[in-house]
Amino acid sequence: MAKYRICSIEGDGIGHEVIPATRRLLDAAGFSAEYVDAEAGYEYYLDHGTSVPQATYDAVENTDATLFGAATSPSGEKPPGFSGAIRHLRQKYGLYANVRPTKTRPVPGAYENVDLVIVRENTQGLYVEQERRYGDVAIADTVITGEASLRIGKYAAELAMQRGKKLTVVHKANVLPVTQGLFLNTILDHTKTVEGLSVNTMIVDNAAMQLVRNPRQFDVLVMTNMFGDILSDLAAGLVGGLGIAASGNVGDKFGIFESVHGSAPDIAGQGVSNPTATMLAAVLMLDQLGDHETAKRIDNAVNKVLTEGPRTRDLGGTAGTKEFTDAVIAAL
Repeated sequence: MAKYRICSIEGDGIGHEVIPATRRLLDAAGFSAEYVDAEAGYEYYLDHGTSVPQATYDAVENTDATLFGAATSPSGEKPPGFSGAIRHLRQKYGLYANVRPTKTRPVPGAYENVDLVIVRENTQGLYVEQERRYGDVAIADTVITGEASLRIGKYAAELAMQRGKKLTVVHKANVLPVTQGLFLNTILDHTKTVEGLSVNTMIVDNAAMQLVRNPRQFDVLVMTNMFGDILSDLAAGLVGGLGIAASGNVGDKFGIFESVHGSAPDIAGQGVSNPTATMLAAVLMLDQLGDHETAKRIDNAVNKVLTEGPRTRDLGGTAGTKEFTDAVIAAL
Protein backbone atom coordinates (compact mmCIF):
# COMPACT_ATOMS: atom_id res chain seq x y z
CA MET A 1 0.00 0.00 0.00
CA ALA A 2 1.32 3.43 -0.95
CA LYS A 3 2.54 5.57 1.93
CA TYR A 4 1.23 8.86 0.48
CA ARG A 5 -1.67 10.03 -1.69
CA ILE A 6 -0.68 12.83 -4.04
CA CYS A 7 -3.04 14.99 -6.09
CA SER A 8 -1.49 15.43 -9.55
CA ILE A 9 -2.65 18.39 -11.67
CA GLU A 10 -0.99 18.83 -15.07
CA GLY A 11 -2.79 22.10 -15.83
CA ASP A 12 -2.04 23.75 -19.17
CA GLY A 13 0.58 23.66 -21.91
CA ILE A 14 3.87 22.10 -20.86
CA GLY A 15 2.25 20.99 -17.62
CA HIS A 16 1.23 17.90 -19.61
CA GLU A 17 4.94 17.14 -20.09
CA VAL A 18 6.68 18.21 -16.87
CA ILE A 19 4.28 16.46 -14.47
CA PRO A 20 4.59 13.00 -16.11
CA ALA A 21 8.38 13.46 -16.23
CA THR A 22 8.47 14.30 -12.53
CA ARG A 23 6.25 11.38 -11.62
CA ARG A 24 8.60 9.06 -13.51
CA LEU A 25 11.46 10.43 -11.43
CA LEU A 26 9.57 10.06 -8.14
CA ASP A 27 8.72 6.46 -8.99
CA ALA A 28 12.35 5.72 -9.89
CA ALA A 29 13.48 7.26 -6.60
CA GLY A 30 11.25 4.85 -4.70
CA PHE A 31 8.71 7.41 -3.49
CA SER A 32 5.72 5.41 -2.33
CA ALA A 33 2.67 7.26 -3.66
CA GLU A 34 -0.78 6.75 -5.05
CA TYR A 35 -1.57 9.55 -7.50
CA VAL A 36 -5.01 11.07 -7.85
CA ASP A 37 -5.22 12.79 -11.24
CA ALA A 38 -7.18 16.05 -11.30
CA GLU A 39 -7.81 18.87 -13.76
CA ALA A 40 -7.56 22.64 -13.51
CA GLY A 41 -6.54 25.57 -15.67
CA TYR A 42 -7.44 27.64 -18.69
CA GLU A 43 -7.74 24.65 -21.02
CA TYR A 44 -10.30 23.11 -18.67
CA TYR A 45 -12.15 26.45 -18.48
CA LEU A 46 -12.43 26.66 -22.26
CA ASP A 47 -14.10 23.24 -22.37
CA HIS A 48 -16.21 23.41 -19.22
CA GLY A 49 -16.69 27.05 -18.22
CA THR A 50 -14.80 26.80 -14.93
CA SER A 51 -11.09 26.60 -14.19
CA VAL A 52 -11.38 24.26 -11.19
CA PRO A 53 -14.05 21.55 -10.99
CA GLN A 54 -15.47 20.06 -7.81
CA ALA A 55 -13.59 16.81 -8.40
CA THR A 56 -10.33 18.72 -8.10
CA TYR A 57 -11.37 20.26 -4.78
CA ASP A 58 -12.16 16.75 -3.55
CA ALA A 59 -8.75 15.51 -4.72
CA VAL A 60 -6.84 18.35 -3.04
CA GLU A 61 -8.74 17.90 0.20
CA ASN A 62 -8.31 14.14 0.38
CA THR A 63 -4.61 13.78 -0.43
CA ASP A 64 -1.41 14.54 1.46
CA ALA A 65 -0.11 17.15 -1.00
CA THR A 66 -0.68 18.46 -4.51
CA LEU A 67 1.83 18.64 -7.37
CA PHE A 68 0.82 21.24 -9.97
CA GLY A 69 2.28 21.61 -13.48
CA ALA A 70 1.60 24.95 -15.17
CA ALA A 71 -1.29 27.36 -15.58
CA THR A 72 -2.24 29.83 -18.28
CA SER A 73 -3.50 33.26 -17.23
CA PRO A 74 -4.75 35.12 -20.31
CA SER A 75 -3.74 38.77 -20.45
CA GLY A 76 -6.19 41.57 -21.01
CA GLU A 77 -9.86 41.46 -20.12
CA LYS A 78 -10.72 38.41 -18.05
CA PRO A 79 -13.05 35.94 -19.82
CA PRO A 80 -16.52 35.63 -18.24
CA GLY A 81 -16.47 33.37 -15.20
CA PHE A 82 -12.74 32.69 -15.43
CA SER A 83 -10.55 32.68 -12.34
CA GLY A 84 -6.87 31.76 -12.54
CA ALA A 85 -6.67 28.20 -11.25
CA ILE A 86 -3.60 28.48 -9.06
CA ARG A 87 -4.60 31.87 -7.59
CA HIS A 88 -8.06 30.50 -6.88
CA LEU A 89 -6.66 27.41 -5.12
CA ARG A 90 -4.32 29.56 -3.03
CA GLN A 91 -7.25 31.66 -1.85
CA LYS A 92 -9.66 28.79 -1.27
CA TYR A 93 -7.28 26.75 0.85
CA GLY A 94 -5.58 29.59 2.69
CA LEU A 95 -2.16 28.82 1.20
CA TYR A 96 -0.79 32.01 2.65
CA ALA A 97 2.93 31.35 2.23
CA ASN A 98 4.41 31.19 -1.25
CA VAL A 99 7.91 29.88 -0.60
CA ARG A 100 10.42 30.36 -3.42
CA PRO A 101 13.98 29.17 -2.80
CA THR A 102 16.74 30.68 -4.93
CA LYS A 103 19.88 28.58 -4.86
CA THR A 104 22.90 28.50 -7.15
CA ARG A 105 22.72 25.58 -9.56
CA PRO A 106 25.51 24.38 -11.88
CA VAL A 107 24.26 26.13 -15.02
CA PRO A 108 25.91 28.73 -17.26
CA GLY A 109 25.71 32.32 -16.08
CA ALA A 110 24.50 31.61 -12.54
CA TYR A 111 25.72 33.74 -9.66
CA GLU A 112 27.91 31.75 -7.28
CA ASN A 113 27.04 30.88 -3.67
CA VAL A 114 23.49 32.22 -3.68
CA ASP A 115 21.16 30.56 -1.18
CA LEU A 116 18.13 32.61 -0.22
CA VAL A 117 14.38 32.15 0.14
CA ILE A 118 11.67 34.64 -0.79
CA VAL A 119 8.53 34.25 1.31
CA ARG A 120 5.61 35.91 -0.45
CA GLU A 121 2.28 36.63 1.24
CA ASN A 122 -0.01 34.68 -1.04
CA THR A 123 -3.62 35.68 -0.40
CA GLN A 124 -3.89 39.47 -0.29
CA GLY A 125 -2.38 42.67 -1.71
CA LEU A 126 -3.33 43.65 -5.24
CA TYR A 127 -3.97 40.01 -6.11
CA VAL A 128 -7.38 39.99 -4.47
CA GLU A 129 -8.51 40.93 -8.02
CA GLN A 130 -10.90 43.68 -6.95
CA GLU A 131 -10.82 45.96 -9.99
CA ARG A 132 -13.32 48.30 -11.57
CA ARG A 133 -13.39 50.85 -14.34
CA TYR A 134 -15.19 54.16 -14.77
CA GLY A 135 -14.65 55.26 -18.37
CA ASP A 136 -10.94 55.92 -18.75
CA VAL A 137 -10.29 55.57 -15.00
CA ALA A 138 -9.38 52.10 -13.69
CA ILE A 139 -9.04 51.35 -9.97
CA ALA A 140 -7.63 48.31 -8.20
CA ASP A 141 -7.96 47.71 -4.48
CA THR A 142 -5.11 46.37 -2.38
CA VAL A 143 -6.06 44.50 0.77
CA ILE A 144 -3.64 44.13 3.70
CA THR A 145 -4.77 42.85 7.09
CA GLY A 146 -2.91 42.65 10.35
CA GLU A 147 -3.93 39.01 10.74
CA ALA A 148 -2.45 37.95 7.39
CA SER A 149 0.66 40.07 7.93
CA LEU A 150 1.28 38.46 11.32
CA ARG A 151 0.70 34.99 9.89
CA ILE A 152 3.25 35.42 7.10
CA GLY A 153 5.65 37.20 9.44
CA LYS A 154 5.60 34.27 11.84
CA TYR A 155 6.18 31.81 9.00
CA ALA A 156 9.13 33.78 7.62
CA ALA A 157 10.66 34.27 11.07
CA GLU A 158 10.43 30.55 11.86
CA LEU A 159 12.02 29.70 8.51
CA ALA A 160 14.81 32.21 9.10
CA MET A 161 15.53 30.72 12.53
CA GLN A 162 15.96 27.31 10.87
CA ARG A 163 18.46 28.81 8.39
CA GLY A 164 20.81 31.75 8.94
CA LYS A 165 18.72 33.61 11.54
CA LYS A 166 18.50 36.66 9.26
CA LEU A 167 15.25 38.14 7.96
CA THR A 168 14.72 41.05 5.56
CA VAL A 169 11.26 42.66 5.47
CA VAL A 170 10.74 44.21 2.01
CA HIS A 171 8.18 47.01 1.73
CA LYS A 172 7.12 50.33 0.20
CA ALA A 173 5.83 51.98 3.38
CA ASN A 174 7.55 55.23 2.46
CA VAL A 175 4.95 55.74 -0.29
CA LEU A 176 2.08 53.57 1.00
CA PRO A 177 2.21 54.10 4.77
CA VAL A 178 -1.28 52.74 5.49
CA THR A 179 -1.21 49.40 3.64
CA GLN A 180 2.51 48.70 3.44
CA GLY A 181 2.98 50.28 6.84
CA LEU A 182 0.53 47.84 8.41
CA PHE A 183 2.38 44.91 6.82
CA LEU A 184 5.80 46.19 7.88
CA ASN A 185 4.97 47.19 11.43
CA THR A 186 2.97 44.05 12.18
CA ILE A 187 5.95 41.88 11.24
CA LEU A 188 8.44 44.07 13.10
CA ASP A 189 6.32 43.93 16.25
CA HIS A 190 6.31 40.14 16.07
CA THR A 191 10.00 39.72 15.32
CA LYS A 192 10.91 41.74 18.44
CA THR A 193 9.75 38.67 20.37
CA VAL A 194 11.96 36.22 18.42
CA GLU A 195 15.20 35.89 20.33
CA GLY A 196 18.33 35.51 18.22
CA LEU A 197 16.75 36.69 14.94
CA SER A 198 18.49 39.50 13.05
CA VAL A 199 15.90 41.67 11.26
CA ASN A 200 16.36 44.49 8.78
CA THR A 201 13.98 46.35 6.47
CA MET A 202 14.47 47.33 2.85
CA ILE A 203 12.41 49.38 0.40
CA VAL A 204 11.43 47.19 -2.54
CA ASP A 205 13.22 49.13 -5.27
CA ASN A 206 16.46 49.03 -3.29
CA ALA A 207 15.88 45.31 -2.68
CA ALA A 208 15.71 44.75 -6.45
CA MET A 209 19.03 46.50 -6.92
CA GLN A 210 20.67 44.75 -3.97
CA LEU A 211 19.56 41.34 -5.25
CA VAL A 212 21.39 42.02 -8.49
CA ARG A 213 24.47 43.58 -6.90
CA ASN A 214 24.97 41.19 -4.00
CA PRO A 215 22.36 38.47 -3.49
CA ARG A 216 24.63 36.70 -1.02
CA GLN A 217 23.76 39.29 1.63
CA PHE A 218 20.25 37.82 1.92
CA ASP A 219 18.90 34.74 3.65
CA VAL A 220 15.09 34.95 4.05
CA LEU A 221 13.08 37.83 2.60
CA VAL A 222 9.38 38.40 3.31
CA MET A 223 7.10 40.72 1.33
CA THR A 224 3.58 41.31 0.04
CA ASN A 225 2.05 39.44 -2.86
CA MET A 226 2.98 41.47 -5.95
CA PHE A 227 6.47 42.35 -4.70
CA GLY A 228 7.10 38.66 -4.06
CA ASP A 229 5.85 37.71 -7.51
CA ILE A 230 8.22 40.17 -9.19
CA LEU A 231 11.33 39.80 -7.03
CA SER A 232 11.22 36.01 -7.01
CA ASP A 233 11.39 35.99 -10.81
CA LEU A 234 14.28 38.45 -10.66
CA ALA A 235 16.02 36.17 -8.17
CA ALA A 236 15.44 33.15 -10.41
CA GLY A 237 17.25 35.01 -13.17
CA LEU A 238 20.35 35.16 -10.98
CA VAL A 239 20.71 31.39 -10.82
CA GLY A 240 19.61 30.12 -14.23
CA GLY A 241 16.07 31.27 -14.94
CA LEU A 242 12.51 30.07 -14.48
CA GLY A 243 13.33 26.65 -15.90
CA ILE A 244 14.87 25.72 -12.55
CA ALA A 245 12.65 27.79 -10.21
CA ALA A 246 10.29 25.90 -7.90
CA SER A 247 7.80 27.06 -5.29
CA GLY A 248 5.55 25.79 -2.57
CA ASN A 249 2.14 27.21 -1.67
CA VAL A 250 1.78 26.33 1.99
CA GLY A 251 -1.01 26.77 4.51
CA ASP A 252 -1.86 25.32 7.89
CA LYS A 253 -3.47 22.23 6.36
CA PHE A 254 -2.74 21.96 2.62
CA GLY A 255 0.26 22.37 0.33
CA ILE A 256 0.41 22.81 -3.46
CA PHE A 257 3.85 22.60 -5.05
CA GLU A 258 4.53 23.99 -8.51
CA SER A 259 7.09 25.31 -10.94
CA VAL A 260 7.28 29.09 -11.12
CA HIS A 261 7.18 29.19 -14.93
CA GLY A 262 4.04 29.45 -16.99
CA SER A 263 2.49 27.08 -19.52
CA ALA A 264 4.83 28.07 -22.41
CA PRO A 265 2.30 27.55 -25.23
CA ASP A 266 4.99 28.30 -27.83
CA ILE A 267 6.77 25.01 -27.08
CA ALA A 268 3.95 22.93 -25.62
CA GLY A 269 3.60 19.50 -27.16
CA GLN A 270 7.07 19.48 -28.71
CA GLY A 271 8.76 17.42 -26.00
CA VAL A 272 11.46 20.03 -25.38
CA SER A 273 10.29 21.58 -22.10
CA ASN A 274 12.60 21.66 -19.08
CA PRO A 275 11.12 19.62 -16.20
CA THR A 276 13.75 20.76 -13.66
CA ALA A 277 11.51 23.30 -11.92
CA THR A 278 8.76 20.73 -11.40
CA MET A 279 11.29 18.16 -10.20
CA LEU A 280 12.56 20.68 -7.66
CA ALA A 281 8.96 21.49 -6.68
CA ALA A 282 8.63 17.77 -5.92
CA VAL A 283 11.74 18.09 -3.73
CA LEU A 284 9.97 20.84 -1.75
CA MET A 285 6.91 18.58 -1.49
CA LEU A 286 8.99 15.67 -0.21
CA ASP A 287 10.62 17.86 2.42
CA GLN A 288 7.18 19.09 3.51
CA LEU A 289 6.03 15.47 3.82
CA GLY A 290 9.13 14.60 5.85
CA ASP A 291 10.79 12.37 3.24
CA HIS A 292 14.07 14.27 3.41
CA GLU A 293 16.21 11.38 2.17
CA THR A 294 14.37 11.02 -1.15
CA ALA A 295 14.30 14.80 -1.52
CA LYS A 296 18.09 14.99 -1.14
CA ARG A 297 18.69 12.13 -3.59
CA ILE A 298 16.57 13.81 -6.27
CA ASP A 299 18.17 17.20 -5.65
CA ASN A 300 21.64 15.70 -5.98
CA ALA A 301 20.67 13.83 -9.16
CA VAL A 302 19.32 17.01 -10.76
CA ASN A 303 22.53 18.86 -9.87
CA LYS A 304 24.63 16.07 -11.35
CA VAL A 305 22.84 16.26 -14.69
CA LEU A 306 22.88 20.06 -14.72
CA THR A 307 26.64 19.81 -14.20
CA GLU A 308 27.49 17.04 -16.65
CA GLY A 309 24.60 17.27 -19.12
CA PRO A 310 22.56 16.70 -21.04
CA ARG A 311 20.87 20.06 -20.56
CA THR A 312 17.64 21.29 -22.12
CA ARG A 313 17.54 24.06 -24.70
CA ASP A 314 16.79 26.88 -22.24
CA LEU A 315 20.04 26.03 -20.44
CA GLY A 316 22.14 25.94 -23.58
CA GLY A 317 21.80 22.23 -24.40
CA THR A 318 19.85 20.19 -26.90
CA ALA A 319 18.11 17.58 -24.72
CA GLY A 320 14.38 17.07 -24.81
CA THR A 321 12.18 16.41 -21.81
CA LYS A 322 12.53 12.62 -22.00
CA GLU A 323 16.30 12.61 -22.50
CA PHE A 324 16.83 14.95 -19.57
CA THR A 325 14.49 12.94 -17.33
CA ASP A 326 16.20 9.68 -18.30
CA ALA A 327 19.54 11.23 -17.32
CA VAL A 328 18.27 12.35 -13.91
CA ILE A 329 16.84 8.90 -13.24
CA ALA A 330 20.17 7.33 -14.20
CA ALA A 331 21.94 9.75 -11.86
CA LEU A 332 19.93 8.52 -8.89
